[in-house]
Amino acid sequence: MSHATAIKKDKIFFHDLHTPTASMANDVHSGLSGKQKSLPPKYFYDKKGSELFDAITKLPEYYVTRTEIELLKQYVPEMAELLGINSYLLELGSGSSIKIRLLLEALRPEIYVPIDISREHLIASSQRLIQDYPWLTIHAAYLDYSHPWAVPDFGPGRYNAFFPGSSIGNFDPANAIQLLKQISQLVGRDGGLLIGVDLKKDVGILEAAYNDSQGVTADFNINLLTHINDGLDADFVPENFSHKAIYNEDKGRVEMHLECNINHSVRIESNLYPFQTGETIHTESSYKYSIDEFHQIAAEANFAPVEVWTDADELFSVHYLKVG
Repeated sequence: MSHATAIKKDKIFFHDLHTPTASMANDVHSGLSGKQKSLPPKYFYDKKGSELFDAITKLPEYYVTRTEIELLKQYVPEMAELLGINSYLLELGSGSSIKIRLLLEALRPEIYVPIDISREHLIASSQRLIQDYPWLTIHAAYLDYSHPWAVPDFGPGRYNAFFPGSSIGNFDPANAIQLLKQISQLVGRDGGLLIGVDLKKDVGILEAAYNDSQGVTADFNINLLTHINDGLDADFVPENFSHKAIYNEDKGRVEMHLECNINHSVRIESNLYPFQTGETIHTESSYKYSIDEFHQIAAEANFAPVEVWTDADELFSVHYLKVG
């Protein structure tokens, strides 16, 4: 855990543990230099991207958020009993901090640690929470959890992590295991993890969720290029690309791509990247798991399954895991 200096405002402590420009340059160069060009999905989440994702969660085709929220509402007493009251609660990818409210009210944790890569979103959501829960102490951690990371050490106590939204699916299985291992080390021997995992299901349902009729997901995908333009003074022309999302059945994942519409080149810092018509940039994978498949991954990260909750249509699952 980190002992980073925090900026305090009221009962919010802000920990800036992120160095975005240097890591963005390295990530972008590495991703665009490969045979299959790619960009990390974490760069979806600038201020506009975070707002667009909030809009995605309300779309009729996007079942993930509403299904997970319904599971939390229905089973939060059981979840709270397993997590234990008055613990330290960390949330990876806190976003607008909507789902966490159900847990905060049930658990009343000693400390809540939202972790997010979107600085503005993190600050705004923390301020809203402290207004609604004046008894709460928040340590907001601005960091990129896709790389090795640490949060402040709060001393002895029971640590739990909350990782909603099936964000674990954005990591390939090997990297998902590494991230889960890091979480298991963070929460320690008596700690636990409450995690949302999207289930395998009909391809039509999956592809519709990432190709909504209003085009919000397309805007979200293309906004990634604007974020890189802003961060690295690049000259992507977003109109030169189109959104594409497909289910790769062999790999058990939905893939989002940006497909090039015209032959052209993009300059980023001192590098020039050529693009051919029809070529794609792979921007996101969203792995889907059966319950048994996810339990196998969790076991490799030293987590033991304790409980799993699913909806009646078996679209989504929420798991409580304990360090084994």
